[in-house]
Amino acid sequence: MDGTSYTPIAEIPEIYSKLRATFRTRRTISIPWRQQQLLQVARMVQDNKDLFAQALFNDVGKPAMEAYSYEISPVLERALIAATNLPEWTKPEHKTELFDPNQKAWSPKVYFVPKGVVLVIVPWNFPLVLSIQPLIAAISAGCCCAVKVSEIAPHTGHLLADLVPKYLDPEAYQVILGAVPEITKTLELKWDHIFYTGNGHVGRIVSAAAAKHLTPLTLELGGKSPVILDPSYDLDIAAKRIMYGKIINCGQICVAPDYLIVPTSGNHEILNKVVEALRQAYDSFFFDAPPLESTSYARIVSMSHFDRLSSLLTRTNGITVLGGKMDTERLKIEPTIVTGIRSDDALMEGELFGPILPVIEVGTFEDACELVSQGDHPLVLYAFTQNEAIKTLIRDGTTSGNLVYNDTLIQLVVELPFGGVGESGYGRQHGRYGFESFSYLRSSIDMPLELERVLTVRYPPYTPDNLKLMSPNVDIKIPQCSPTAGILKG
Repeated sequence: MDGTSYTPIAEIPEIYSKLRATFRTRRTISIPWRQQQLLQVARMVQDNKDLFAQALFNDVGKPAMEAYSYEISPVLERALIAATNLPEWTKPEHKTELFDPNQKAWSPKVYFVPKGVVLVIVPWNFPLVLSIQPLIAAISAGCCCAVKVSEIAPHTGHLLADLVPKYLDPEAYQVILGAVPEITKTLELKWDHIFYTGNGHVGRIVSAAAAKHLTPLTLELGGKSPVILDPSYDLDIAAKRIMYGKIINCGQICVAPDYLIVPTSGNHEILNKVVEALRQAYDSFFFDAPPLESTSYARIVSMSHFDRLSSLLTRTNGITVLGGKMDTERLKIEPTIVTGIRSDDALMEGELFGPILPVIEVGTFEDACELVSQGDHPLVLYAFTQNEAIKTLIRDGTTSGNLVYNDTLIQLVVELPFGGVGESGYGRQHGRYGFESFSYLRSSIDMPLELERVLTVRYPPYTPDNLKLMSPNVDIKIPQCSPTAGILKG
């Protein structure tokens, strides 16, 4: 994507104004209209699936298996899920759990209302799913939406810019092409919600721009997502699942296992067994061709990212026990396992976002939890164990956006709330949770006319009797509570 093919900066405010004018017509409020647009998203992806697969290969060398299973199929499925479930999602909630049962007569309800004109900012690593998935959520909520695609994934970006206005209402949905000047201009505008996926540095820039307009945000930021491996777990299965999570898109995914923690209780032979299991998984994945030649393995997106990763391997004090070979011309780096890592190693400075897996040996699971807690809260924590006590220890002793036991990446395909906490972001997506991110809760009360005789007690002149009627709970008995047993009865 070169500068001549970017969206002209002067047109960006015009795009915004068009979306704003469309939202004012309220036509995006209609449930059938939203459903029709969602089904058009599905048709767009299905009709052009091979073009999208080729674009993803051209942008990041993404194998067809990964393109279809992690980008094309999920967005098609989620568009259909949203279209089917939209009538249920948009139903007003009738509040029945009230402190005063008399309030039921007031018809208390909560409506899910579209926030308005929203912006989605897309990274380069999964340029289709991270464009369309938030767009599906915005359409579901009844918003108008601009999607700013990444200039680092130009083939996918241009394809979306070409197809979106052909399949969707171009007065309600637009794609913006460009780099820093274009996104800078875009962020000057007053959006009603911004959904950003990317790194924390840019996330802070987006947050600062949004703050000028008090614009709410969803930030999907990633981070160093650890794996804690119980040595008593099946090491062969764990190694396959960990290695799989590391090689998808050449490790360039925000939920990739970033580093592996192995509590060995001082038995160093355990670490050797873990490395051997990882080696066997590696060999089973690439038995037909080495990684640098394999059609089942993507490449690094750019020379700058390649240089960053190769520099980390040069600076680390660890020992490369598996992989490590590179091909500068083709921007390929083998899946690389590095042992002997300390918490202050170069490989632990920030999110790796590449096919390098540092392995850290600790004494106990408590030590593992402490190590995780020393850093920023990760987007996801992976733990391999069958021991329920250890699961509880890890769950209660750490903080992460998501928690996955005994697999990696699987949280991406389950309709659970997906998102980070702290430095890994905030806000949630997937299915209904994405719909709710682009909606706001509008509460409603409808006071019956015939209740006026009851309401007269609130009007002046105030009297002692009316005071008692208007504040019946000030002398209510507050129950006792035990810090171990909870609220006590009686």
